Amino acid sequence: MDQDARARNPLFGPNKFKLGIFSANCDGGLTMSRAPERWKADWDDIAAMSQIADAAGIEFILPVAKWRGYQGDANIYGRSLETLTHGAALAAITKRIAIFSTVHVPIVTPAFGAKAIATIDHVSHGRAGLNIVCGWNQAEFDLHGVTIQQDKRYQHGLEWFRIWSKMLAGGPEFDWDGEFFKLKNCHTNPVSVQRPWPPVMSAGFSPAGRDFASQAADVLFLNVTELAQVPALLEDVRQHMARHQRQINVFTMGHVVCRPTRREAEEFFHYFAEEMADTAGQAYYRSNRGAMVGTPGQQIARPFENRFTREGRFKFDGAYPGSYPFVGTPDDIADEMARMSATGLAGCTIAFLDYLKEIPYFVQEVLPRLEKLGLRQPG
Repeated sequence: MDQDARARNPLFGPNKFKLGIFSANCDGGLTMSRAPERWKADWDDIAAMSQIADAAGIEFILPVAKWRGYQGDANIYGRSLETLTHGAALAAITKRIAIFSTVHVPIVTPAFGAKAIATIDHVSHGRAGLNIVCGWNQAEFDLHGVTIQQDKRYQHGLEWFRIWSKMLAGGPEFDWDGEFFKLKNCHTNPVSVQRPWPPVMSAGFSPAGRDFASQAADVLFLNVTELAQVPALLEDVRQHMARHQRQINVFTMGHVVCRPTRREAEEFFHYFAEEMADTAGQAYYRSNRGAMVGTPGQQIARPFENRFTREGRFKFDGAYPGSYPFVGTPDDIADEMARMSATGLAGCTIAFLDYLKEIPYFVQEVLPRLEKLGLRQPG
């Protein structure tokens, strides 16, 4: 077993500001828009785009686990590829990019999750990762006959993680007698290539979600729509981590519209994110996701508004509520990422209206600029 495999995972690589491809396994990607040019999530396109990202040195691919779309006119996420099988397939056709799978803990047992992630880790020779999701949209779980315990979902998730990680760490079989799981003869073989287990991501904006990440995750994703929000967010995360004597890298998610001129980029962004916004789908998302998160007395506002909506230029954000808009020339995008890095964020995911058509320009024009700014090494 390669004891250094986890350290070689690109997620822990030398680049100061790391990048990941997000949500390309779903139709629409990260775009709540009726624009006909939007991503269709066809496998051949996903495979070709992932190989471009792999060759360019982008750190990871992060899919979204979805079982039901956001309704509306476009029903974004109505079509999606399951993330564990998606991850195994990508692991076989890429060489160095980290391959994450997103798992909903209410519908995947720890033993199945351990076996599946270990399989992807062996196929990829140590590039697998887990994005652990405790669940929030009950409508998605109704088709599985599973009810989410909203007030205990993170306790459930933490117990799941402890069983999963103990299996992958190896050792003798064990029984588990917990609040949510009563298990016999727990083990998995093979264990993961990465020791003691592959890296774990979590996205939790609420206080409970951040506390969960402080115990289980290597990377925490937070919604950021404007850079002024970051210092307070990072300080709150630091306090959560201090309670468990841990540190964590914090990422956010962004949507990229990069064009030779700023006018071209802003006009195209306005076209698909405002003129063609799927307003019914957005209403469904916002009503189910909630503007406030947390428990009574600990509630905080979820950031939805970005600089375009705040300035009154947009009424809607068809790029995706809560995502950070990178809109402009290659210089604009690189400079904005440099400012994001300067706030203390370790990286972000990127998405495009059409990943396969747009990522070559991003790789060709933006990545070299990030290298010149000292944020990344040559791919």
